Amino acid sequence: MDKKGAPPSTNFKLLCSAISILLILAGITALVLYLVYRPSRPHFTVLGAAIYRLTKSTSPVPAVAISTNMQFTVAIRNPNSRAAVQLDRLCAYVSYRDQPITPPSSLPSLYEEAEGTVVVSPVFGADIVPVSAEVEAELMNDEGYGVVALRLVITGRVRYRPRPFKSGWVGIYVKCDLLVGLKKGASGQVMLLGQPNCVVDP
Repeated sequence: MDKKGAPPSTNFKLLCSAISILLILAGITALVLYLVYRPSRPHFTVLGAAIYRLTKSTSPVPAVAISTNMQFTVAIRNPNSRAAVQLDRLCAYVSYRDQPITPPSSLPSLYEEAEGTVVVSPVFGADIVPVSAEVEAELMNDEGYGVVALRLVITGRVRYRPRPFKSGWVGIYVKCDLLVGLKKGASGQVMLLGQPNCVVDP
């Protein structure tokens, strides 16, 4: 009886088959882990707003400008049940008709455990905020009617930490559109008209 080993070609086929099976199993494992630990983006909700000043600037500047001072309260919720979320390099500003009407305000870095919620209250303001003549006129006109449409913008980066893994940093861009009831000359807490809508990209 021939006791010689299998020919080299047979050994090579067996090795290739074993490697293929290992790659398939690794791919299935990676897919299952991704589906189990796949994180969702944080949810942002505007809870309240206070406007202490939103008027034409009285400072002697050559360009058209407004003077602003306002504060927003925002809840940031981590909807993931298996992953913590880390937010960093956060910066926020307020815009009107796609034009910033406040300087940017930095926010602290945040770390949220799974299904956790953090509330932040950034303050915005400056005596001189250059704007276009059209924006100034429309803003003063809307304020006269008592309803002003504003957009709160938050930028930064986010990292997900599903145990035992950790993702890389990803940019985040948040737009919260809201209508506020603001009577000319009023100062302090303002009413949010309707439900503010916050969209998170990407």
